[in-house]
Amino acid sequence: MTKKVKVALIYDFDGTLSTTNMQDYCLIPQFKMSAKNFWHQANAWWKDNDADQITSSMYYFVKMSHEKKVPLTKEIFASCGKDIEYYAGVDSWFERINHYGEMLDLEIEHYIISSGYEEIIEGTSIRKYFKEVYGCAYAYDEEGHPIWPARVVNYSTKTQYLSKINKGLGKLEDREVNEFMPDDERPIPLTCIISFGDGDTDFPSMRIIKKGGGYSIVVYKPKSPRKKKAIKLLSDGRVNFALPADYREDEQIDTVVKTILVKMATERDLEVLQEKEEKKKLEG
Repeated sequence: MTKKVKVALIYDFDGTLSTTNMQDYCLIPQFKMSAKNFWHQANAWWKDNDADQITSSMYYFVKMSHEKKVPLTKEIFASCGKDIEYYAGVDSWFERINHYGEMLDLEIEHYIISSGYEEIIEGTSIRKYFKEVYGCAYAYDEEGHPIWPARVVNYSTKTQYLSKINKGLGKLEDREVNEFMPDDERPIPLTCIISFGDGDTDFPSMRIIKKGGGYSIVVYKPKSPRKKKAIKLLSDGRVNFALPADYREDEQIDTVVKTILVKMATERDLEVLQEKEEKKKLEG
């Protein structure tokens, strides 16, 4: 019987799977504001108050909700997930890769680690494909309105959630993150992780994955100026691949990921053969 190997595919969301920030499609327009104007104001507040950028933006959504008299609830956030636009091929990507993994006797798990909002992702058409979503999230008052950041995901906490996936920990198991666990006891070793990202908050965790023997893919919008930055990350050795964000069959991402999966399966099979040879020596 073939030895089953678990493989984690970890994605950022905004600009990696979706074409822009998830809040831009539906949430910000409810304030009668353009996305450009909203983010300009939110970023100005962050800088003026020497605050954390991600936490500040979460505060600013609540602030605008009060000022514009537009109520926010989990249900409203989730409804905004229905309007998200994805890069080409994303809608068929997960089932296609899962099927390919099955043919190789690999167990594929998909995860999100994003500075976007869990509440919005819950309403997306692709939520069902993810084993877990680690994103920013709000705490709510008795009437169901957001009042405080319950969870904030930035460049440093992304590495924390990577560790949870690596060690097989639950979302709220924080203390165990820093406890020692031998590499051979980790349910999903770094060598069996493929990560996808596009922004600055992704690169620390992507570098850890690459350094640990896994694979990091920086994606960029086709024909975008961000291609230059992606290529620089590749040149600097911080990622394994810099590819256009096109997830259709036989396009570059599809080909690269399938090739990596074949490599993982081949290494698994070779390890099994080597174990048999070691057993022969002991029996001989």
